[in-house]
Amino acid sequence: MRIASLVPAGTEIAWALGLTDQVVAVTHDCDFPPAVRSLPRLTSSTIPRGATSAEIDHLVRSAGQRGESTFHVDPAALRAARPDVILGQTICRVCAVTLDQLPSEIGSAPPTIPLTGESIDGVFADIRRVADGLGVAELGARVERELRARLRTVGERVAGRGRPRVACLEWLDPVFPGGHWVPEQVELAGGVDVVAPPRRPSTAIEWSEVLAARPDVLVLMPCGWDTQRALAEARAVTDRPGFVDLPAARSGRVFATNGSAYFSRPGPRLMDGVEVLAALLHADAFPAPSPDAAVRVPTPAPVRP
Repeated sequence: MRIASLVPAGTEIAWALGLTDQVVAVTHDCDFPPAVRSLPRLTSSTIPRGATSAEIDHLVRSAGQRGESTFHVDPAALRAARPDVILGQTICRVCAVTLDQLPSEIGSAPPTIPLTGESIDGVFADIRRVADGLGVAELGARVERELRARLRTVGERVAGRGRPRVACLEWLDPVFPGGHWVPEQVELAGGVDVVAPPRRPSTAIEWSEVLAARPDVLVLMPCGWDTQRALAEARAVTDRPGFVDLPAARSGRVFATNGSAYFSRPGPRLMDGVEVLAALLHADAFPAPSPDAAVRVPTPAPVRP
């Protein structure tokens, strides 16, 4: 079977199901597993490399006002891939091409398998749906069992421990809290999300709301960025008024993380994200995450009169 993926989460679900060798083309953002980096690319973005948080937000909003997207499918590349099935998503035009954006000029489109998960359980439903559609239902059930077992292990290790107040930011300028599954990840990791309700899309909030929430831990997980990029852009948060007086800043518990790998993509590595968060929230109970996953953000000392 020839699989084309129009969303990184779909590529990663195919990997978890052991079907990477059947994936023939992917998006420009697909980077995991490493083997897919050499595959033909089906999409492109109009956002210039190196644009800041504020610049990217402006470009995305401007495109939305015109009824457009910053992500585009290459019809010629999709035809050349000759897929038997397409994996795609329906949730967010901002972070990936949606299935309703498939260009008409590709001709008779092959069957599509939609990824619709907006929660942890929704991600498991997507894994089952993809496994069923690709003819590996039993393997999909096993993958789900293994991932759920990992979540239970985390839950057992944080049971009875104090739950720190956590703020996760999936965009830095303007400020967006982590939405959909991120508050669930925080809860599973032994924390309390104090800036976003679970299972709802992320919407911009005022910085004053973060200050009022007084998080014990502040986690920067910009959508689509790795740890080093998040760290490089952290001043969009750490330079804001009142930042140094946050409990998280005072205790040095502000972290830049690999949002792209562990928090932005509704696929199997969200469970890795739970484990990363658990290590940040309960450092005495879990091994420290790798520097590729999370690093501490240097925080300026508060200025006293």
